[in-house]
Parts: sequence; C-alpha cells; structure tokens
Amino acid sequence: MKKNIIFSALALTATLLPVFAHAETKKLTLMLDWFVNPNHGPVVIAKERGYFKAQGLNVDIQEPADPSMPPKLVAAKKVDLAISYQPNLTIDVAAGLPLIRSGTLIATPLNTLMVLDNKKINDLSDFKGKTIGIAFSGNEEATIGTMLKTGGVSYDDVNIINVGWALSSSLASGRVDAIWGGFRNFEGNQLALEGFKAKAFFPEEHGVPAYDELIFVANANTYDKAAITGFNKAIEQATTYIVNHPQQAWKEFAAYAPDTLNNELNKRAWNDTLTRFAMRPSAIDLKRYDDYAQFMYSQNIIKSLPKAKDYVPAL
Repeated sequence: MKKNIIFSALALTATLLPVFAHAETKKLTLMLDWFVNPNHGPVVIAKERGYFKAQGLNVDIQEPADPSMPPKLVAAKKVDLAISYQPNLTIDVAAGLPLIRSGTLIATPLNTLMVLDNKKINDLSDFKGKTIGIAFSGNEEATIGTMLKTGGVSYDDVNIINVGWALSSSLASGRVDAIWGGFRNFEGNQLALEGFKAKAFFPEEHGVPAYDELIFVANANTYDKAAITGFNKAIEQATTYIVNHPQQAWKEFAAYAPDTLNNELNKRAWNDTLTRFAMRPSAIDLKRYDDYAQFMYSQNIIKSLPKAKDYVPAL
C-alpha cells in the first residue's frame, strides 16, 4: 500500500513538472522602438539582473529594422510587445489597429524644438523666417505650430525640411536653424561633445499637452494579462534599482553591449534619462491620454477620437 502511494505521488509529480516548467518560462517577444540605448535602461537591467526570470518570463529583446514597424508587428501578432510612443498609439488606435497601452517606460516628453545657443534665436518669437529640420513627416504642423503660436509666430512663417536622421549634423552645419525631433537627453549631449551648445524649447511648456514619450503596447485581442503584470513588476523593480544605484546600473547596462553602449554620449544620456523613467510602469492617468487625444483631434491629426478607457485597460 505504501509503495502504491509513493508510486502515485511520483507519477503525479512527473505529470505536473511540464506544467510548472511551462509556467516558469513564459516567453515574450519585445521589439524596441530603435537600437538599444539608455532609454531602454529598465528593460536591459530587468533582463540582466533576472527580474523577468523571477516573474516567470523569458523576454526576447529585438531591435527593429524599420522603427515604424514595431506597433504594426504587434497588431499583426508577430511580436507580443513593442515600445512605441503615446502620440503614435493614439494615431494607430484611431486608425483601427488593435493595440493597447500595457505600460509606461518614459513618463515625460523627450522631444524638443532645438537650436544652437548662439544668441540668434532667444525665444519662439525669433523663429519667423527660420528653417526647421525634421526627421520624418507626421504631426509636426500641429506640434510645432502650437509651440510657435505661443511666441506669436505662424507655422506658415517657417520653412520645414526633412533631414532624415541627420538632425544634429544639420543643426551644427547651419543647414537648418532648428531641429524638431531631437531628444533632450541625446541630441543636446551629442552636440556638446562636438563643441556646440544647444538650447531646447519644450513642447509641454508651450501649449502642447504633456504625454508619455515611451510606452509598451500589446495586441488588444490576444494580450496575456498575467504576463504583462509580471513584465511591469520586473520593469518597476529595474527602475527602482537604477534610481537607487545609477552608476552601478550604468556599468551593468553598458556591459550588455559594450561595443555600442559604453561611450561618453550614452553615459551622458543615461544620467539625463534617470529622472524620466516611469517609477510605476503600470500606473495610468486616463485623463492625460484623453487630453492628448483631444489635442490631436482638434489639430486634425486624427479623424476619430478614441477614448483612453478603450485602449488603456487596467492591468
């Protein structure tokens, strides 16, 4: 009888092992918005320090060949999660893509309207007749136009040219008088390392509603709530570690890909990004999302007005 009990227990254990193993190794594919950089600090630290693993997750971090594709790949069920931008999510949802915001990575805007600090442009009223370089066409008329309006300048009073990703070099060379799309934690530091002092005008200080720069998005129809909850817990733990131990965390982050990450530009960007990581990735202010959507709708960037409650679920 005793042998039968032992045998039955062993059989039951053998049966359950695959279930437990599966539960401990839930795989999630995460596609970044761009190549790995300090903006992704909590993601890298969560993976390297085993915070994802402690939540039963195996997170496969991928870099996109085309930065415009990650949300589309999530919508097409090709990847589980992607890093995107709050404005882009609103545009995508208004266009009918099945996406939700599943967490926040960077909780403040990073984008700026940047000029060289050479006394030629001191405030927004000095932009009349100036040339602004942008990285890609999109909502620049609404955002730049709104900012300029606070300085008494019309969007029609400036010249807009697409300089691709050559934002810093276009500004430094004098090809343009200003750039839109330069991040406050990167382009300013890049210019400084090249001997140029930059000055930034921040959209949230000049009429544009504040928004979350980087967010995580998931498929609205297939997302795994439990997995996302664990993912957000790991990101929160990593962010706490980074804020408490910024220099040690930098060393661990830089070691992830030393050939591309361990340089002065990324180190400066790291220090400028620390205060912008979301301390509570899962927390959400629905009104903040609705306010920005209303801004986009009023500026004719989107043709329909989605409600945050429909694409920002409680997780």
